[in-house]
Amino acid sequence: MHSLDGESFQMYRNTISCRRPHALFRISSYLIICLFFSLLAHSTQAGEQPNIIVILSDDMGYSDIGCYGSEIETPTLDRLAHDGIRFTQFYNTGRCCPTRASLLSGLYPHQAGIGHMMNDRGFPGYRGEFGDSCCTIAEALQPAGYRNYMAGKWHITHKTSPEHQSDKKNWPLQRGFNRFYGTIHGAGSFFDPNTLVRDNTLISPYADPSYKPESYYYTDAIADHAVRFIQEHDDAKPFFMYVTFTAAHWPMHAKQQDMDKYKGRYKEGYSAIRAARYHNMLQQHVVAADATTLWPLEAKWGEQGEYWPWDERNMEVYAAMIDSMDQGIGKIIHALETTRALDNTLVCYMQDNGGCAEGMGRGNIGTPKASTPPLPPMKSDALQPDMIPKQTRDGYPVRQGKGVMAGPADTYIGYGQAWATVSNTPFRKYKHWVHEGGIATPLIVHWPNGIKDPGRLEETPSHLIDIMATAVDVAHATYPKNKTPLEGMSLQPLFKKTSLPRRKIYWEHEGNRAIRDGQWKLVAGFNSPWELYNISTDRSEQHDLSSTQPERTQAMENAWNDYATRAQVVAWEKIRPNKRKVKSKK
Repeated sequence: MHSLDGESFQMYRNTISCRRPHALFRISSYLIICLFFSLLAHSTQAGEQPNIIVILSDDMGYSDIGCYGSEIETPTLDRLAHDGIRFTQFYNTGRCCPTRASLLSGLYPHQAGIGHMMNDRGFPGYRGEFGDSCCTIAEALQPAGYRNYMAGKWHITHKTSPEHQSDKKNWPLQRGFNRFYGTIHGAGSFFDPNTLVRDNTLISPYADPSYKPESYYYTDAIADHAVRFIQEHDDAKPFFMYVTFTAAHWPMHAKQQDMDKYKGRYKEGYSAIRAARYHNMLQQHVVAADATTLWPLEAKWGEQGEYWPWDERNMEVYAAMIDSMDQGIGKIIHALETTRALDNTLVCYMQDNGGCAEGMGRGNIGTPKASTPPLPPMKSDALQPDMIPKQTRDGYPVRQGKGVMAGPADTYIGYGQAWATVSNTPFRKYKHWVHEGGIATPLIVHWPNGIKDPGRLEETPSHLIDIMATAVDVAHATYPKNKTPLEGMSLQPLFKKTSLPRRKIYWEHEGNRAIRDGQWKLVAGFNSPWELYNISTDRSEQHDLSSTQPERTQAMENAWNDYATRAQVVAWEKIRPNKRKVKSKK
C-alpha cells in the first residue's frame, strides 16, 4: 500500500468532506482493510522466509560450553539454549574441512570431494576441493531471494594463494556468498592470520582501511564483520549468514583480559575438572548416568611436576578463547535485537569436531622470550605467508615447546591430550576418530517464531548433513535437481515437536569408520576390528557387544559397506601412502 503525498492527501480530505458521513466510513473501512492485508502479507512473507545464521566453532569438545556442562562462561550460548533447543545426539564428521564440506553441501564429505583434507589424493572423493556436483547452502538459497554473508574460516579448497581468477572458483563469492571476510586456510595466528581475505582479495589485517580496531584479534574481527553484515543488510530480503570461528583451534591465543578471568581456574587438575563437568552434565541432563561413565585419565596424557603450571596455563588460554567467542556471538545476537530481526532468525550453533589431542608445539623444551625484538618488523601491508608464523609483526620469533606460556602472538601451542579428554567428557577419543569423543557436538537451535516449547532437550540422532536440508525447508527454497541428491533430512519437524523417520548415519575419516542405526553404533579405528555399542546404555563406548551380537554386527557392517561404495569412500590403505599431490583428472 502506497502512502499519499501532501497534495493527494488534501484532495482526499476535500473529497470526503463533501460526501455523506457514511462515505467517510466506507473509505476508512477500505483503507483499514488494505492496510490489514498489506501488513498480513508482509508478516506472512517474513514468517515464511526466516533469516538463517549457522555458527560453527573449531576443535571444541562436547562439554566445553556452559549449557553442556562446562565451567567456561558462555552466557550467550546458555541464553540461546534456554530459549531454544539443545540437541544431545548431534554429530559432525570428526575433522575440520570434511565437516565444512558436509555442512555446506548436505552430503557426506566424500560426496563433496573432501573425504580427507585439502590435498588431492587422486580419487573422486579425496580431491581436496569442494565438488561441482554439489552446491553450498548459499547457492541453494540465492534463487529463493536470500542475500548470503560469511565471516570466518572457509577451508574447502587448497587454492589459498591463487595465481589466476579461475583458481578462486571454490572461494566464497564464487560459491553463492555476496560478502565475505575471513581466512581461506584452516589455521593460523589469531593476531596475524594467514590467507585473510575480504571478498575476493587477500589482505593484511594491519593495512585494512575497512577495519581498524585498537588491537587486532581474529575472533573479534569475525564477530565484528558478522555484525556489520547484519546492520548493512537490506531487510527487504532474508539473509543467510555462515559464521565460522577459529576458536578454540590451536594456537592457544587470547587477549589478556580474557586470560586474567581464568587465572587459577584449573589448578585442581585434569581429573577434578573432568569430574565437575560430568556432574554438571548429569544435572543438565545432556548425558545420562545410566549411559555414561568416567574412566581414569592416564598419567602419560598430561603434565606433572615442573611443567604442570605450563599446562594449567594452556587450559586457561583455551577457556579464554571460548569466552571471547561467546562474547562475539553476543554481539551478533545484539545486532539481531537492535534490527528487530531476532524473532524471525533461525540460529544454529555447533562444533566441527571433538577436542584436539594433537601435540602442536608440545614436543620440545621452549626458549624464553628475547628482551628486545631480534628481527626486523614486518611491514603493515605484508601478507602473513605461514600457518605458523616465523615472527610477530614487531620482530619477535614465534616460540613453541614446554614452558612457553601460551596466549601472546609470539607463542604457538596446543593444549594436548589430557585437556582434550576433559573437553570430550564423558566420551572416548578425539578429533580424527569417529568414536563419540571425535564426532559428538552440541547443537543449539534458537528461533522464537519457529520453535515449539523452547528450553527443551532433543535426543533424536542427527548430523550436520541435516543443516542444508533444514535451510532449504524453512526458506521454501528448491534444491537443484542437477546436483547430487541430499543425504540430510530437515530438522524442522523436531522444532515443532514431531518426530523424524529412523535412518542410518555414517562416518569415515582416515580409516576410522562408524554407522549409527537407532540406539546401535558400530565403530572401528583404522586397521582395527569393529566394535558394537548400545548407545542408549553405553554412550561412553566401554562395553563392546560385537562378539555377543555377531548377526547385528554383520548386518551393520554390510550397510556401512554399501554406504562406502555409494559415497565414494576408498580404503585408507590406498589413500595414506599417496602423500604427493596428484593432478586433477579432467
